[in-house]
Amino acid sequence: MEPFIVSQLLVYPVKSLGGIAVSSSEVQPKGLAYDRRWMLVDENNRFLTQRVVPEMALMKMAFNASEKQVSVHYKGESAILTSMANGEVLKAVIWDDVVEVTEPDLSISKWFSDRLGIACKLVAFPEENKRHVDPGFALSASDQTSLSDGYPILVIGQSSLDDLNTRLHTPVGFDRFRPNIVFTGGLPFAEDAWNRFSIGKVAMAGVKPCARCVMTTIDQQTGLSGKEPLFTLSSYRKAGNKVLFGQNVIPLEKGTITIGDEIILGS
Repeated sequence: MEPFIVSQLLVYPVKSLGGIAVSSSEVQPKGLAYDRRWMLVDENNRFLTQRVVPEMALMKMAFNASEKQVSVHYKGESAILTSMANGEVLKAVIWDDVVEVTEPDLSISKWFSDRLGIACKLVAFPEENKRHVDPGFALSASDQTSLSDGYPILVIGQSSLDDLNTRLHTPVGFDRFRPNIVFTGGLPFAEDAWNRFSIGKVAMAGVKPCARCVMTTIDQQTGLSGKEPLFTLSSYRKAGNKVLFGQNVIPLEKGTITIGDEIILGS
């Protein structure tokens, strides 16, 4: 049988902004290192995403791991995000959760506000702060996530995207779905059935198929939205009132994963 091999690793330092491709990543309790450790919030400290501000799609990110700096780039301008530990402590709302965050740099918040044309703040979620996974799908009371929609890691197979693209008039890329781990091998949607598995020496568990929303219809290069690929996905990937694509995953231990690692099921 063709092995499952990690082909891409991606992190999204600021929720709903562009992703960064990496060759390896440290797996932490909240998910991959750097993933969704910042987010933008409105004047009421409620989280912002492309669902409300599609222009966020045009904000791309990069980082220098050796300097532990993350930068955001938008229409020829850039800004560097500062340490999470500094700044005023705030309570912020993300979905049904209230989390403790910091606003590290007022000037960075203003930079985002000026460019997006809305009053907003960039807030950070320090590593020691807790946000628990939905207890209905958690494997233990200590399972937690970052500022993702609900789970620490998202896995999608290349075959799953390839299958979708055979059904679309205009193919789409993984940037519509924001996975952390992409793998090759296996049939389309093989990840749906994954429970316990390991990547390299790091054990993980699939806990819930990922329900997709209108954000998948936003072109990440233009910020414009349409009806695809959600319309087509809904024709063959619907369960109840949810459209499913990808598998939500909880790490069972810390470690490092790398492109080229084999994924072993049932371990």
